[in-house]
Amino acid sequence: MTASASFEATDGGLMLTNAILLYRGEGALSHAVSRSGGPTFASMHAIDHTDGQPVIAAGTPLSRAHLRQWTAALGQTAAPEILPANVLIAHPDMLAWWVPAAVRTSYFNLTSPKGLTALASQKVMPLPYPAHVFIATRGRLGVYALPTSERPSADTVILHSPVLNVFIDGGLCWGNIAFPKSITAAAIPEFERAVFDSWSTHANPGQETTVTGKGGLVRLWDGLAARKATRFPTHRLKPFAARSGGNAGKPMTFGEIVTRSVRS
Repeated sequence: MTASASFEATDGGLMLTNAILLYRGEGALSHAVSRSGGPTFASMHAIDHTDGQPVIAAGTPLSRAHLRQWTAALGQTAAPEILPANVLIAHPDMLAWWVPAAVRTSYFNLTSPKGLTALASQKVMPLPYPAHVFIATRGRLGVYALPTSERPSADTVILHSPVLNVFIDGGLCWGNIAFPKSITAAAIPEFERAVFDSWSTHANPGQETTVTGKGGLVRLWDGLAARKATRFPTHRLKPFAARSGGNAGKPMTFGEIVTRSVRS
């Protein structure tokens, strides 16, 4: 391989020393890694500096040793972080944590209040929520309910969240709320405010079917508000299930959702 691609000089006291080149089959999309099982290849290259400009030199196949070396080097730049007890996973590309069941101040301003009683007009009132587990990745927050108010294990079956701003796939609808700049434990309050402290205006498509019994999700909230409930009826929530592939319709565990989040 001959290499002559050049780059602008790096500022900030850092010097470009290596480059990783990724290859995939011609049929794969240019902006995403192919998941079709087609051919892929990666190479590691040293950088030569010619006339003050870095140039990619000939390379060698990328090895696990290369990956371990650079993972360790990059990890040294991350500041140590003391994790709260409710954190389940802390990783540069993923943060997962849980919160127990609680009565929380709720904000409802439903766009279709017809047939409702307590929530027929804009309301700010205390309402019960089940325990939740959250999985934050780059640009996405997964929001799911737990069957019991205790720390989940990998085998815990996850339920649909009753929070109205959650899509049927578990992702939070951010609207005009800014996504936190980091996915560290320090950002947990920002994520939770986006879930619990925003206005609930309507159910997202498919959400009405995520509960059992009569009336759907919005009427469930209306009933809780009307009787000033202090405990959420978790038994009304349906298990969160895979929506595609060979396991479509099968309830998913916390471990399975984590694995899916890593791959997405």
